[in-house]
Amino acid sequence: MNIQTIIKKAIKRLEIEGKLLTPDFYTEAFCKEAASAGFRVEDCAKLDKFKSMLNKEFQDELKKYHIKTISELAHFLISKLNRTNPSHCSNLLETQTAFTKRVLQVIEVLHNREASELARKSLDLLGREPSIAEMEQFIQSWVNFVGTYDDSFLQILKLFGDIDSSDLKKSVQNLNLADVSAKPFNSFELSKVASLLVSSLVPSIASDINEKIAEISQKIQKNPALLESATIADEIKSAISLRIALDKQSVKDMIESIDGVLDRLSLRLIEMIESSDSSTLEIQKIKKELESYSNESTSANFNIAHKKLYTIAVALEENTKALTKDLKKHSGEVTVLSKKIEQLEYELEQAKEQSREDFLTKLYNKRALDELMNVKEAEFERYEHNFTVVFFDLDHFKSVNDTYGHDAGDAVLFAFAKILKHEARTVDIIGRFGGEEFMAILGETDLDGGVVFAQKIRNKLKNARMMYKDNHIKLTVSCGVSERKTHFSLQNLIKSADEALYKAKKDGRDRVEAK
Repeated sequence: MNIQTIIKKAIKRLEIEGKLLTPDFYTEAFCKEAASAGFRVEDCAKLDKFKSMLNKEFQDELKKYHIKTISELAHFLISKLNRTNPSHCSNLLETQTAFTKRVLQVIEVLHNREASELARKSLDLLGREPSIAEMEQFIQSWVNFVGTYDDSFLQILKLFGDIDSSDLKKSVQNLNLADVSAKPFNSFELSKVASLLVSSLVPSIASDINEKIAEISQKIQKNPALLESATIADEIKSAISLRIALDKQSVKDMIESIDGVLDRLSLRLIEMIESSDSSTLEIQKIKKELESYSNESTSANFNIAHKKLYTIAVALEENTKALTKDLKKHSGEVTVLSKKIEQLEYELEQAKEQSREDFLTKLYNKRALDELMNVKEAEFERYEHNFTVVFFDLDHFKSVNDTYGHDAGDAVLFAFAKILKHEARTVDIIGRFGGEEFMAILGETDLDGGVVFAQKIRNKLKNARMMYKDNHIKLTVSCGVSERKTHFSLQNLIKSADEALYKAKKDGRDRVEAK
């Protein structure tokens, strides 16, 4: 085995043990692999050489501390030199331990989940008598945390205010969420937005662009900076409404055109059916037979019948040819219209799906909640799968709008929605029922489980620190809970949960009532 193989194995050992590639860790791994391969390296024997130069008392003490590297030996000797007396050493160690615990307690309350969890576990470790191996494991965990910590997520906050990576609290306080729309875009960004907006104004079904739409599209393309102006908003809304109206009118015209073709087709088919049960070939055969008849010795009555039959045959043939020609003429148009109708149906389906989401909180809206509630009701009726409904109503929400403005109210609603999503399970259904009222549908959950969930949300909101600009907004929520199996209908369940919510509001707010 050569030295290159030992180096590769040493690096592989560090990866398996989850250690960073530091000089000390690498030296330790390299020496282990060299010894395992029977390869003698002089640098790896230096530690044993230095240990042998110490007196027996120091050698015995070194065994207790499991010194593995020259760096650790140096720290040990320096510590021995710095000790003036055992009492001083003991006091210094106690003071350092107390200091370490205090630092960990501070880290535990900071706003980083990974660091807080690691600090809590480290405090638990210091509260007992850990082994050296446990201490080394936690030291490695802190080294890994520092080595892999990434604060690049803070850069997105630059869109909302000044960022100070050394002072997170100050950065959050500097955020100006209400004025995000007012922040200047660079010309490149505005050009991209303007291009996308103009594309969206082009009717997707109608073949022609209205003059008014063309005018505002040209205005935006020439001067994208207009998008920063508040006055352009009404024009854009008007153009969008006009675009939708053009598409609707185009669809109406298409349907009328199809109806016309179908009407003509139906009339001709009916005429043919009423006039004759024969096909085109049979009609032509009749015509030829009639033409071949001799006029000799025919009676007057027969001549009249012959003339009438011939007229019918000619009419049927011409009708069939006209119908075939008309069908060929309109077949391409019908195909194009069919494809456009399929696209329209797809867009309508997409719009229907999008309408299930509340635009502000990104939760389900009332329409989606009603649909999903009916699904849960069907599962209950068929499989007896119980579920619980929880209504949430933010207390004194109107005062937030009145005091801080509607932008602050929107920020509060969005923040509360995040709390609901964070605490809910993946199988739970969370939505905005309307205004400041929210609903949770908890599958396979009884009344007690619903109360526990509601209390958790109530406590989370009460203890949350909601900052809007420089203002600290405190909020509470009232909750009403009901479970399906104790009610004889879905309507009765909703009414019961609503009555429980009303009772919670009436009895002082910031509470959970179950019924």
